[in-house]
Amino acid sequence: MRPLKFLSMQKQPWIGKPLTDILFILLPPFVCLLIVILFPAIFQQSEAVSLAGWVILILLIDVGHVYSTLYRTYFDSHAMKQQKALLFAIPFFSFVLGVLVYSMSSLWFWRLLTYIAVYHFIRQQYGFMRIYSRYEKKDNYSSISDKIIIYTASIYPMLYWHLKGPRNFNWFIDNEFVFIRSEGILTFLTIVYFTIVGLYVLFQIRHIILTKTVNLPKLAIISGTLLSWYFGIVYFNGDMAFTLLNVVSHGIPYMALVWIHGKKSTSVKPAANRLLQLVFSRYGLIFFLLIIFALAFIEESLWDISVWKEHKTIFGTNHITNIQLSDQLLCFIVPLLTVPQLTHYIVDGYIWKKKKSDG
Repeated sequence: MRPLKFLSMQKQPWIGKPLTDILFILLPPFVCLLIVILFPAIFQQSEAVSLAGWVILILLIDVGHVYSTLYRTYFDSHAMKQQKALLFAIPFFSFVLGVLVYSMSSLWFWRLLTYIAVYHFIRQQYGFMRIYSRYEKKDNYSSISDKIIIYTASIYPMLYWHLKGPRNFNWFIDNEFVFIRSEGILTFLTIVYFTIVGLYVLFQIRHIILTKTVNLPKLAIISGTLLSWYFGIVYFNGDMAFTLLNVVSHGIPYMALVWIHGKKSTSVKPAANRLLQLVFSRYGLIFFLLIIFALAFIEESLWDISVWKEHKTIFGTNHITNIQLSDQLLCFIVPLLTVPQLTHYIVDGYIWKKKKSDG
């Protein structure tokens, strides 16, 4: 009988260097959950994100990761040549659609944006799972079971949210989801959820015994998704807990993926412009972060001046008289300010698809 063989760290299906993957893609949900457990008074039941928490989680990570897409698209001359029409059409039609929907109902505008965001977050976890299982010799059962568990890990908490009703947190605004309270359906789905998780664990034990190998990154992504979505939405009912588990587990891995891709691309083929040459140079990480943080700061300052008016001390806009914009003007300003975010959600579905020509 062959002994169980853990693949060496180098032979695991890493995206970049093993340490980079572990620290910035796989560990974030586990570290965040540990922080929530260690500091329950701050995270578990809090109904508001602190000022420092907002700056780190929302401004730098959540908004910042949106702008990291620029390195994979608009800052990349090769990408612009290949998908120029798509990259200009998406923001244009996003703005036009946003104006039309917002003019009819601001609530439905935010509702539509929320559901698109949720879809994007779910698909990112599926995408990472697919990347880390790309070298596996799969049968149909293995492939189907991976898909079922990764979607179960993210979709069940969202169904719980819809069926349980409003929580002490939201994605963007209050009442953004269409709530359908039903304890009966929720109980049934909860049973189904834990049954699927239990069966997947048994299936993986069987798979490991038969193949004598363990795909550590794939299992870490699946486990991290299960933990971050369940504890962030279902188990805990605090804004800080949700924001920490939701934003960090999504934003940091995404920025890491963009960074790894950029480093690999420029090592194989020199960047066509000086910006990417600088950003993906040996010491370019600081420029990578500074650029996206600066863009995030500018966007959020515009949001705060025109719409939210909640963080004047951060943006130094205390001296600016409160600007009261008409509903007609907001019909254009709000959709315009959401263009980077919506473009990120949509374009992300195209830029990571591997072409057949790529092998």
